[in-house]
Amino acid sequence: MVAAPSRLVRFAAQPDVVQLVIRLALAVPFWRSGILKWDGFLQLSDTAVELFSQEFMLHLPGGPYPFPAPALMAFLSGCGEIVFPTLIVLGLATRLSGLGLLLMTAVVELTVPDGWPIHLTWAAMALAIMRHGPGRISIDNLMIRALGLEAAGHGPMPAKSAP
Repeated sequence: MVAAPSRLVRFAAQPDVVQLVIRLALAVPFWRSGILKWDGFLQLSDTAVELFSQEFMLHLPGGPYPFPAPALMAFLSGCGEIVFPTLIVLGLATRLSGLGLLLMTAVVELTVPDGWPIHLTWAAMALAIMRHGPGRISIDNLMIRALGLEAAGHGPMPAKSAP
């Protein structure tokens, strides 16, 4: 009686599908935020620069403090919010992109500390991507297979077994 639901859960939660869903779930909020920062190709919106100049503050001890170089920070943020989610969805440079989104999540947390429940979720997804990689449904996997690197130890990081 328990075997059938257990098989259904294992079927629905295939590791490669789970990894793809995590990649998509992490990419969406960053992409949506990034799209709002641009008025055209490499043309930041006035609102993005205004937010980093007037609204956003770093909540550090003794602060809050304004962002240094707000136009540069807005540009870097806008680039990261477009590039990293795109790479994550494609499964290209996935672990590195996961690290980029983890670092961006840390900056977002310092900017909006009351958002920690969702930021913690983003951090967990980024860490899962960094640890387990993109899965087989990815360009990274296709490249590893095409280059024959999996046999040379450059494939997905294996999970360590318990002692």
